[in-house]
Amino acid sequence: MINPAWLRSFCTLVDVGHFTHTAERLHMTQSGVSQHMRKLEEALGVELLVRDGKKFSLSDAGERLYAKAQDILQALSNLEQSVGEDPPYEGMVRVMSPGSVGLKLYPHLLALQKKHPKLIIDYRFAPNSDVENAIAESTVDIGFMTSKSTLADVSCTPVAEESLLLVTPATVEMPDWETLMAIGFIDHPDGSHHANLLMGANFPEFQHIHQFSRKGWSNQIGLILEPVSLGMGFTVLPAYAVEAFHKPKQIKAHRLSNPVSETLFLCGRRQRAMQKRMETVIAEARRWL
Repeated sequence: MINPAWLRSFCTLVDVGHFTHTAERLHMTQSGVSQHMRKLEEALGVELLVRDGKKFSLSDAGERLYAKAQDILQALSNLEQSVGEDPPYEGMVRVMSPGSVGLKLYPHLLALQKKHPKLIIDYRFAPNSDVENAIAESTVDIGFMTSKSTLADVSCTPVAEESLLLVTPATVEMPDWETLMAIGFIDHPDGSHHANLLMGANFPEFQHIHQFSRKGWSNQIGLILEPVSLGMGFTVLPAYAVEAFHKPKQIKAHRLSNPVSETLFLCGRRQRAMQKRMETVIAEARRWL
């Protein structure tokens, strides 16, 4: 009989990719994680991890086990939840959203956890496509997306509107076309999409983002406005990300004559039971969004 704890350690190790970090996440020792891997390999009679010093990759058998073990663990989790108690302020809730939404929500959800220490918030920052896939694969409980999912297993409900803002250095009073062309664009993973929406609605000269010289790029939501604050270019970001920037006096957010917003969707796996602790987190999120 395979111990489910071994499977949980195995799947977590594959997800995290590091023995020490896996031990921290599971509140175990590193030797305990290694022991679980050894017992699992002995029980199955196959090599699951191909080790190379401190690094590892999955063997073919490991790949097959990982694919099946997640379903087994999810089934066990659902069984435990269905027959056990369902307290509103206890247990882990896994949340995933784009960075701008996370900047807005995460501090408030941490405050909720501080108020209810048995409620554990696991928050991941990720683009829409990753959120969608995580919901479909049940690796997160609650997702927020700025576009509606196309997957049949993912349900989406509109919960808020997130304004897009043109952000320049603080010295720019009027962001006319000539000024923007002169200072250039600070890009980010959603930069082209956001710029197309907002710039296209407000500047008749706008055709595509490549009209502007590209003065920088960052995939860290909290750092995108750093070069803007230094006068190196402008960008387009959701209001949540702008509100969270720690140097507000060094940037200027412009609300243009034709406002543009993205709809924010609350997403979950269709036909999956919603535990009370998840409802608690959703209610808190709605409060701040």
